Amino acid sequence: MSAKRIDGKLRAQEIHEEVARRSEELRGRGIVPTLAMMRVGEDPASIVYLRKKAEAAEKVGVQSKNIVFPEDANPEEVRQTMQDLNQDPNVHGILLQLPLPKGWDAQVLLNLMDPAKDVDGFHPVSVGKLVRGEPTLLPCTPLGILYLLHREQIDLSGKVVAVIGRSNIVGRPVANLLSQKGPGRDATVILLHSRSKEIPAWTSQADVIIAAAGQAQMITPEMVRPGAVVIDVGIHRVPNPDKPGKFKLVGDVHPDVKEVASAMTPVPGGVGPMTVATLLQNTVDAAE
Repeated sequence: MSAKRIDGKLRAQEIHEEVARRSEELRGRGIVPTLAMMRVGEDPASIVYLRKKAEAAEKVGVQSKNIVFPEDANPEEVRQTMQDLNQDPNVHGILLQLPLPKGWDAQVLLNLMDPAKDVDGFHPVSVGKLVRGEPTLLPCTPLGILYLLHREQIDLSGKVVAVIGRSNIVGRPVANLLSQKGPGRDATVILLHSRSKEIPAWTSQADVIIAAAGQAQMITPEMVRPGAVVIDVGIHRVPNPDKPGKFKLVGDVHPDVKEVASAMTPVPGGVGPMTVATLLQNTVDAAE
């Protein structure tokens, strides 16, 4: 058996097309969906991520504003900018690019953000509404995973889902979402992490595995029940043994798992494109 490839690029394009249509409708009403992206410092990965987000936004009719502060910026100036964006009726979504430089407290800035503009779903009010099952802007990666599972017609009702990783960005919110009542959810969720004992014993029982542990290729074929669906959230840059001096991208899941699983996401081209697509979807939701 060789697993079906769950194409994140294809599914992200579906979202982009829908976002572009809705953006055009908003513009027809004189509303330009606008995303403000704040960055502190010069983290190379953050610069690349924000550039890609801006390029994607432009293609679907979402205006982006890139607001950059030096690492030694006055925190009060950054906080005031956040407050100004909250009050600006022409800004519909605010993104604080993480991680922040050493010495900065991300939660202080996130707490200042207007939850109605919190397109990453990180504000305490957003998190609280997610936990309670109330309407809110959802974290982008979990929302993208939910969309992938839905579009692949993977029935989760009563199924066992093993989530590996307990971060507030992916693991916890996706576990909460999939265990809630409702179409495409109703799963029995096992949340595993670095302190969990006998992880293979748990994952081998799962109908679906969502790997977000941040450890390259930790999920191996013997940890996967034959026929399970595997969603790989991880992305790591590692040496390429076939090309000395070169690097390649791998996920949290070993590539040989495709011989056991029924379907799995590739790295790259799986969950990654969905995160950007759902960010733009959240921005248009906020604008509407």
